[in-house]
Parts: sequence; C-alpha cells; structure tokens
Amino acid sequence: MIGVLKFCFQKDFLLKQKSVHLFTLPPSKVYPMNRLLSLVFLLFLGYAGQAQQLSLFTQYRENTTVINPAALEGDFLGFGQNISFGASYRAQWVGLENGPTTQVVRGTYFNPDMRGVALMAGGHIINDQTGPTGFTGIYGRIGGIVSSDPEYSGLSIGLSFGMAQFRLNAADIILREDNDVLGSNNQTKIYPDVGLGIYYYTTLNNRSSDYVYGGVSIPQVFGLDLTFQDENGEYATQRVQHFYGLLGMYKFFDNNSFIEPSVWIKRVAGAPLSVDFNLRYQLPVPLWIGAGGSTGNAVHLETGVLLGDSVGFSNTFKLGYGFDYSFNSFGPTAGTTHEINLTFSLDR
Repeated sequence: MIGVLKFCFQKDFLLKQKSVHLFTLPPSKVYPMNRLLSLVFLLFLGYAGQAQQLSLFTQYRENTTVINPAALEGDFLGFGQNISFGASYRAQWVGLENGPTTQVVRGTYFNPDMRGVALMAGGHIINDQTGPTGFTGIYGRIGGIVSSDPEYSGLSIGLSFGMAQFRLNAADIILREDNDVLGSNNQTKIYPDVGLGIYYYTTLNNRSSDYVYGGVSIPQVFGLDLTFQDENGEYATQRVQHFYGLLGMYKFFDNNSFIEPSVWIKRVAGAPLSVDFNLRYQLPVPLWIGAGGSTGNAVHLETGVLLGDSVGFSNTFKLGYGFDYSFNSFGPTAGTTHEINLTFSLDR
C-alpha cells in the first residue's frame, strides 16, 4: 500500500497535462464503468503528460509576475501604469467532480523614475486544490531593473521568496484496505520556496511606443522530497524544477488600440516541451479579444473590458474572462476550463 501511494503522489507532482492531477474520490461512492475508464485515462496522462508545477493560466499575461519574478507588468507596458493589483480564479475539468481549482491574489510596484537600478517589489498568494492534494503559498517579490531610462528599456533580475503549505486529505483517498492506518490522518507540511527570473524589454526605436519583451524563470527553485512519515509508514511526493520562457510584443496604433502576440514556453526534464501561442487585440473601444492554442491540442479564447480615468487620476480597471477547450481525439473528455481575472492598476 505504501508503494501505491508513493507512486500516485509522485506522479501527481512530477507529471501533469494541462494541470491534470492524479486524484481519487471517496470510496463510499459507486462509479459506472465510464467513470472508471476516465480514471484509467487520467492515470495514463500521469505517464505521458507534460510537466507543469504552477497551474496553467489562460490569460497568463495577467500573472506574468507569478510566472517570472523579474517580469514587468503588462499594465505598465500597455498603459504606462506602475502600480497593479489583481485576482484570478481558474476552474479546470468543469463538469467533473474534484477538478483542479486555483486562486491567485497579487500586487506589484515599479519605480520608472529611478536610474541605474530601478526598484520592483510586490508579492502574491496562491491556492491550488485538486482532489485530496493541495497547496497554499505566500510569496514576496523584489527585483531591480538595470537601465538609464527604465520607461523605455531595461534588464531586470528578480527574486521571489516565501512559504508554501502542502496538504493531503486522507478522507478522499481510496485505500486498498479500508482500515489502513495510513489513510486515517490528514497530513500537512510547510516548506520554504524561492523563485528566480531574468527579463528584458525595450522599445523598437526612440520614436516608437512599441515594446518587445522576453524572459526566463524558475518559479520554484527548490526540488523537494515531501515525505510524511510516522511509525506506521509514509506518504511521499517529489517536486522538480520547472523552466519557463515568455516572449511578446506590444504594437500600438494611432486609434489607441494595440495588438499583443505572445508565447509561453514550459520545460521540465523528462517531459515534452509545451508551448502556448496567443494573440490579443485591444480595440479602440474599452474591449479586448484574444485567441490562441497550445501544443497540447487545446484552444484558448479570451475577452474583457477595460475602464479608466474614473477617480481623478490615471487608473485602469480590467475584467477578463478566459476559456480553454481540448481537441484531443482520444480518451474521455476532461471538461472545459474557465478563468476570471480582475486587475486594478494606476500611475503614481
């Protein structure tokens, strides 16, 4: 039984496809054959899936500082605003019980008036739950932008640091033996966490307001072996480092609109490269639309509204919605994904 648990929860952390987690449901329920086939299919994804440590984000540009602690907020590149607060809610496998849910609250500050090394600071709280497993993390963020004029270009290095709690709800685990002592107690463990990133942005020329940007990061540097152990046995789960890359561009037009093509690259040892491609268009009216896809055979759609200049100083309020749908032609459906983002940013 110990070996079964070690296998299941190691695969849950090491290998995920579209944030697919291996999870089990309470043994008191009776499941039809198609549900059992679905669980077998999810187990297969644990073998063949692409690795992902953080939750995936449809509107990942709204969470770039979570992905890369050195990243500059899109609110500054797109709207010239250096203070930003935001919240996200993401639900995956909608329609399936115990599907992954993720919540993020974040804040960031950037001083564009400093020369030499401009200060960036902020932090975020993230909570993720999938079946019996979940984690909650609280992180601070600090960085510096090396530039003679950070309004136009700069090279930044950032660090995130904090604590995360991993938890396991034993009541939601199906045990081989109903009275197995390992399944009788919930487990939690708190551990330190650190992230590193590097990021570069620049205008295309001195007369242009168009930006290009790119960066690489390791959001969780520590590769951890989280083992819950007592005199009766142990649960074990492992986590390895994941590497991310972000590339994008802001192209502005005379009618106060812009387009933003972007790419999010995800890599981990032992899993295929995963790439998301997206294109967002901010219309001259307070509305944006976007679409994209991934190498995991999924399509991304998004839309949102933008309101600003409402309380006497430059500010922007954004409400965005993202939708994912998988076009995999094999196995049972894993449901759709829905994501909501709220952002308030201002220039002070």
